[in-house]
Parts: sequence; C-alpha cells; structure tokens
Amino acid sequence: MACGESSSLSSNEALSSRFPPVRQTAQDQEKSCLAQCRTEYDLDCKSDNLSKHDFLGQAFCTLGEIVGSLGSRLEKPLIGIPGKKCGTIIVRAEELSNCRESVMLQFCGNKLDKKDFFGKSDPFLVFYRSNEDGSFTICHKTEVVKNTLDPVWQAFKIPVRALCNGDYDRSIKVEVYDWDRDGGHDFIGEFSTSYREMSRSQSQFHIYEVLNPKKKGKKKKKYQNSGTVTLLSCLVDTELSFLDYIRGGTQINFTVAIDFTASNGNPSQPTSLHYMSPYQLNDYAMALRAVGEIIQDYDSDKMFPALGFGAKLPPDGRVSHEFALNGNPQNPYCNGIEGVMEAYYQSLKSVRLYGPTHFSPVINHVARYASAVTDGSQYFILLIISDGVITDMAQTKESIVNAASLPMSIIIVGVGPAEFDEMIELDGDEERISSQGRYAERDIVQFVPFRDYIDRRGNHILSMARLAKEVLAEIPDQFLSYMRTRGIKPGPLPPPYTPCPPPAVHPLLARREITHPSFHTSGTTYEEHRDSKAIKQT
Repeated sequence: MACGESSSLSSNEALSSRFPPVRQTAQDQEKSCLAQCRTEYDLDCKSDNLSKHDFLGQAFCTLGEIVGSLGSRLEKPLIGIPGKKCGTIIVRAEELSNCRESVMLQFCGNKLDKKDFFGKSDPFLVFYRSNEDGSFTICHKTEVVKNTLDPVWQAFKIPVRALCNGDYDRSIKVEVYDWDRDGGHDFIGEFSTSYREMSRSQSQFHIYEVLNPKKKGKKKKKYQNSGTVTLLSCLVDTELSFLDYIRGGTQINFTVAIDFTASNGNPSQPTSLHYMSPYQLNDYAMALRAVGEIIQDYDSDKMFPALGFGAKLPPDGRVSHEFALNGNPQNPYCNGIEGVMEAYYQSLKSVRLYGPTHFSPVINHVARYASAVTDGSQYFILLIISDGVITDMAQTKESIVNAASLPMSIIIVGVGPAEFDEMIELDGDEERISSQGRYAERDIVQFVPFRDYIDRRGNHILSMARLAKEVLAEIPDQFLSYMRTRGIKPGPLPPPYTPCPPPAVHPLLARREITHPSFHTSGTTYEEHRDSKAIKQT
C-alpha cells in the first residue's frame, strides 16, 4: 500500500486479487451505466485523489452496448498502458427498482475457525448481491475485527436497492474471511439469506451456520460448521430525499457574493473578467445565471440577497468586503436572477475594484441568518464567485467550521486562469477542513473552476449547463446530512388540489341566475345588475 496499510476494510476498499476484478458498489454500478468511459485504479489509500492510486486501464462503451449485450453483460479489454495487457472489465446492467428503504444491520460471530498460526483469526464479512444472470456482485464489506473467534462487527447502513435491488426474496450471499496482511485472505465459510428473512428478525436474533464446502466434502459426517454468524439487529428505515423536504415546505434561501477585487481587471477592458460586452456574458455573469436560474425555482418569493466584496464604495472610497449590490444595505434583496444581474452591472459602474480578497465576511453574513432558523424550515446556499487567492484564509476556515453546524452550504466558483489551491483546500474532499483544532462537522463547501466546464466551441449555454450540474451535485447530500444529524423530518405534504364544487342553488332561484343579454360580455348576472342599481338609487 502506497499510503500505508490498514487493518480494516471499508465498503470502497479492494479485497485483493482473490476477488473478481470488478470492484464496484451498487452506487458505482449505477453511475457506470450512465457513463461512456470506465477507468480502473488500484486503491492504494483512502484518498479520493486519483493521482495517489495506480492506473490499471480504461474502457469505453455506451449504455446501449451494455444493455444490448447478451444477458446485459459486457466484457471489454482495458487499455491505456502502452505495451501492457491490462486485463478486462465486466459491466452488467440491471434496471433499478424504486425501493427507497434502507436497513441497519449488525452481526456477530461465534466460534469461527482459527486461521492464524500465532493467533486466532481476524474475521470480516463480505456481502454479495445476486444478479439476474445468477452471478454475484460485492455490495458491502465490514471492518476487520482483530484476533478473535467471536467478533462483533459494527452496525452498518445500506440501501435495500444495493443489497437486493428491492427484490425481498433475492439471494444474498455472505462470505466470512480471515484477514491477512499480504492480501491472501483465508476463506472461513459462507451462508446465504435474503432481505425478507433478515427483516423478519427485527424482534429476535437469527443464527446462520457458516459452512466451508471443501471441509464439508473432506470430513463429511464429522464436519458440522466453521462457526456461526448471528444477526443481532435489523432496523428498516425509509430513505428521505431532498424533494421530500421541499414538498414538505422547506425553503431554499439563495445568496450571491461577487468578487470586486482589482485582480479581475478594468471592467471597461475586454481582458477583464468583469468586462461588460454587449454581445455575450462574462464568466461572472455566466456562473451567476447558470447556478441561480436552477436554485431560484426552489425559492418561493424569488428575492435574493446579492453582495459584493473587495471594492471601494462611493462617495468616500471606503473598502468594503460585504456590500449590497443594489446599494441598499438595509434591504439587499434583488427580484429574481434578472434583478441580481441588473444590480451586478450597476455596481460595476459605481464601485472601484480594489482588494484584498476576503471570504469570511460574506460567509458570516449568511451564517447569521442561518443560525436563527435551525428547525429545518429553511436552508441557506451561498454562491461565491471569485478569481484568485484568498487573503483571509484562517478567518475563512474558522467561518466555514462554524457554518458547518448550520443549515447552510457554500458553492465557490473560480473564474479566470489563476491557481485555486486555497479554494481546493476549502472544498474538503481531500481532508475535512479544520480551524484551531476544531474540525468541520460536515462538508459544506463545493468548489468548481469554471474554466473546466467552458465549451471550447463557444457554446455558452452548454458551458452554463455543465457548470450548474457540477456545482449543484453535492447540495442534496449536504442538505440531507444536516437534516439527518438533527433528526429533522419533512413537513406534512399539502393536501392534493381538488376543485371546489359550485355552490348549491335553490331550484326557485335558479331561474333568476340567468345572464342578461345586455351584460353578456361582462358576465354580469341580472341579480348583480339589480343590486347595483338599488345601491345607486340609494
């Protein structure tokens, strides 16, 4: 292992060459069915940075190729390393069910076979989902429990769709292994179950015999089992979605913060990132419109605070890192994205680009509002668009750590050719962000360099669509992580719309409710006309 060895195996780690070459979770399979390229890496550490892992090869295909293959099973050679055979990859396609249940499972072992010469065993479990063609795919691996024949594994949560694709009676195979440092894990035995069988065990323990077919064949009558595995608990829950909360009344509050520092260049010059061209949007405007036009659909009043930072303001030229684009600090709200765009263009004409680049004031601005509403009725999203180096990095980290416990997410879009090392660090994908020894409760920052999504043919609509898809990808998970950790459930759904029946009219009055020919165009009834005349006469 390039980044050090671990005594535990997470659900995303490889189990060595003893297992099939397709090391995919159910979520990975779901993504690969939508992709046209599949790249394989040898997992060397827990980092998500692919440069820290060994490239094994890649294969190109379409979803149509997979589905159209015999049994929806496509086998293709891996390529990408000149002069070397990289092996093959097998991709299977299966239509996903709409099952939204998840299950929390916990197992323990008892009297498992001893496999280590100087110790006992280091057991772990591998769960396989059966496929429609009778093959099996790994869907979960437990951690390793060291030096014991009676392990108790940690409880884990898994979507039922990943476990059996919503088919309660589909076979689930569980293999028990003894972990070895060299990767040659020793097979202890296996057992089979189904989701329906496990879910019946919610009120009592369910014991499975662990059987080793080779031992059973050799010892015959003398062999009983290689130990037992007991299902200690099985708790079924329904997975809530982002839309469940939106339907239940949760409001999304969107705030924009735009970088007005001098490093962006003179807005009157075509080289400036703020250049106001009469023919096309600049990068700031494209990023703002791309993200804002999607988020605004989840905001009922379409009124968005729009802030700027890093500029000298009229009339006295004071530098501000938190000013209202519309010039009204008491009411920085703009009407829809068009209102934000108009305020942005007006600010470019009235303020002077200056510096430095401070993020913490605008983050704290939104955090103040988010801290006042923690019941799940509102969630806040801050979009920061900037061109370069952050000059208050320590304060920004502290602000993000504080905001991570609030109903809030931060999207940072980097524009221009600069290096964005600080923004990448704030993203927290490599390492959870910390400040003065305190770690952020959850990941709330998503950073995207806009240049990676610009269409080279000049199609700005396509560029905006690519950007919006990327920056908004993490918002639902960040939103749900806050709601789950706080135990907040969606509000009740509003009653379905039913048209009101017309009021009942007494038969004797029905004749009088006839529209008079002279009032046909206005729809005025005779009774209404009569009453109006009476009022005039009075």
